[in-house]
Amino acid sequence: MIILKINENEGGQRLDKFLRKYLKEAPESFLYKMLRKKNITCNGKKADGRELLHTGDEVRLFLSDETIMKFGGRLPEAICKVSGDVEAYRQAYDSLGETETVFENAHVLVVNKPAGILAQKAEAGDISLNEWLIGYLLEKQAVTEEGLHTFRPSVCNRLDRNTSGLVICGKTLAGSQRMGRLLKDRTLHKYYHTYVRGAVREASRLEGYLRKDGRVNKAALVTKGEDASYIVTEYKPLRVYSDRTLLEVRLVTGKTHQIRLHLAAVGHPLLGDYKYGDRQFNDYYKKKYQIRSQLLHACRLEFPPMEGEFADLSGLVLTARPPEIFRVLEH
Repeated sequence: MIILKINENEGGQRLDKFLRKYLKEAPESFLYKMLRKKNITCNGKKADGRELLHTGDEVRLFLSDETIMKFGGRLPEAICKVSGDVEAYRQAYDSLGETETVFENAHVLVVNKPAGILAQKAEAGDISLNEWLIGYLLEKQAVTEEGLHTFRPSVCNRLDRNTSGLVICGKTLAGSQRMGRLLKDRTLHKYYHTYVRGAVREASRLEGYLRKDGRVNKAALVTKGEDASYIVTEYKPLRVYSDRTLLEVRLVTGKTHQIRLHLAAVGHPLLGDYKYGDRQFNDYYKKKYQIRSQLLHACRLEFPPMEGEFADLSGLVLTARPPEIFRVLEH
């Protein structure tokens, strides 16, 4: 028999979901059978799996060590895999270094991601901000190797590889869940700065439908239909130059390549965007300033009113300094 004490990263989820993570090789039928027979209990009482776990709860497994090792992935080969993952996290932390931290509390970490770094890896060998995050938390002793069996911190909002700026990371399960809700209900406001082709003299709100083609990693504006996502983009000019405009963009919805696609559709493609933009315009700036990708920077986050354990985020406004090229183009 072992006793599992629920920590803050494991609270806030149903007992059956927790058990499926801890005994990840066990069939669901086995887990529910053990609950019915009181071979698995919660706080000393019979449970059916629907109970919501809280920090400090105790889950008791009246199972043999062999059964726990068999179904829990704690066999030597599984332990080696976790150790290998941990080594990859530490390497990512060393590789990406001290990424600029904009805000941190017990539940979330907000960083200023440089352009050129993936938020989440696309292929097995990639190094991304997600791996850096876990390496950072291991280095700061905010998570343990054992704790990674049941919860792995992750980024909450994704930015394209070549988009810089604010990325929210969930350090705890509660933090990940709360940030996920804010992003889903759109009460967390996200703003971007970008340079676009041409003169934009008035603010505007764009609406439409986007469909992504994963085969070529490209999106298109379409009429309302199957597999199309409704998108809303708002923008206003900050400074107009002879051939370009610095815009502030509010991403009301958050779909792949939304800003790049929407602005290109109204004749103001992003500077440096070769996928949706103007090649001749981009080539001029590539030759003069070595700009090889879209200039898009997630510059500001505005949090809604919040209470309880997230009260320190209530009404918080976070900003991230832009890459140097933005300041160069100001003149």
